[in-house]
Amino acid sequence: MLLNLTPHPIRLYADEREDGSDVLDLHLRADIPPEATPARLATIELGTCDGVELVEYGHARDLPPKRDGVRYIVSLVVALALADRRSDLLVPYREVRNASGTVIGCRQLAQPV
Repeated sequence: MLLNLTPHPIRLYADEREDGSDVLDLHLRADIPPEATPARLATIELGTCDGVELVEYGHARDLPPKRDGVRYIVSLVVALALADRRSDLLVPYREVRNASGTVIGCRQLAQPV
């Protein structure tokens, strides 16, 4: 089972889908709607040093625990922050772009390691 913990739908396209088309359903394999609460990368403010805010990253917020048979689609920053601790996180990979260059989906999902 795939759960989409990004704030937007994830469209998975077949490999033959070329960039540059505004037709959303052309070679569409799956459209995965987002869950109600997206996973985010939380921050911890550590204070200010020489006028620069020191911030600790790497803590996920609203990310469910691992469950057998479930993989979570998350943003790249969330997956990279937790790559050494979570093998159930996937990210969109090989983006598909429309005629104006906006990302509208991807051809694969990837697991950052």
